[in-house]
Amino acid sequence: IALEVARSIQTIHQGSDQEVRTDLWEGYQRQHFKVQGKSAWVVLPLKAAEGRPWIWRARFPGFHAEMDHQLVGHGFHVGYVDVAGLFGAQQAMDTGDTFYDFVTKRYQLSRQPVMEGVSRGGLFVYHWALQHPESVSAIYCDTPVCDPKSWPGGQGEGIGSARDWKRFMLVNGLTVETAQSFKAPVFENYEILIQHQIPIMHIISDNDTVVPPLENTLRLKTLLEQKGHSMDLLRVAEGTTSSHGHHFTHPQPDRVVRFIKTH
Repeated sequence: IALEVARSIQTIHQGSDQEVRTDLWEGYQRQHFKVQGKSAWVVLPLKAAEGRPWIWRARFPGFHAEMDHQLVGHGFHVGYVDVAGLFGAQQAMDTGDTFYDFVTKRYQLSRQPVMEGVSRGGLFVYHWALQHPESVSAIYCDTPVCDPKSWPGGQGEGIGSARDWKRFMLVNGLTVETAQSFKAPVFENYEILIQHQIPIMHIISDNDTVVPPLENTLRLKTLLEQKGHSMDLLRVAEGTTSSHGHHFTHPQPDRVVRFIKTH
């Protein structure tokens, strides 16, 4: 009981008006604050939908945000905490836990957000979902990294990123030798997603050489389907040349909105 009282007092203090800065996001109020020293924010709808659903963005929150804008109009909150440079490592998970506890209490949000990850944000989304599958209502990912050896490691068909691979090893406590035996958590533990029947949707571009689909999304899709679980998949034939196929104009934002509202 004492611990619960202490948490409540801490939440009230952390959520005081003095701690929060507000601005506008696409015409809606956005509240900024800090979580474990990391920048974080929540976008507030004019009127919350029943059950107070929310989208939890992971990395690049402004990219392909047209679905989020529509969903805020449907009464969803949108939340984000900046864990850049952590590549889904345990430090990112710990910050995510604190963010989750804070926003679900302060804003009285659903205990089961929809996780939405872009590119390397896929690492955060899946690593957090594997640790807290009961707290995820659905997953939507945009050209997500599933296997760090694919990106940033560049140990497959992709171009990789030597600088980011070094950072990945550092934050995960890996050496050159131990990194070779590292196994992507989502490929090792994907059955947890199936056990909890988490709905999943991805969008990919077929010519993506930054995060090659065969090494990431399509590999996960195959594993899920072999166990009787499905992945709703949107495919774009060609991403832009300047992004090595990784970026594109989203072809069906309404389909994503329907998926998220359904689940």
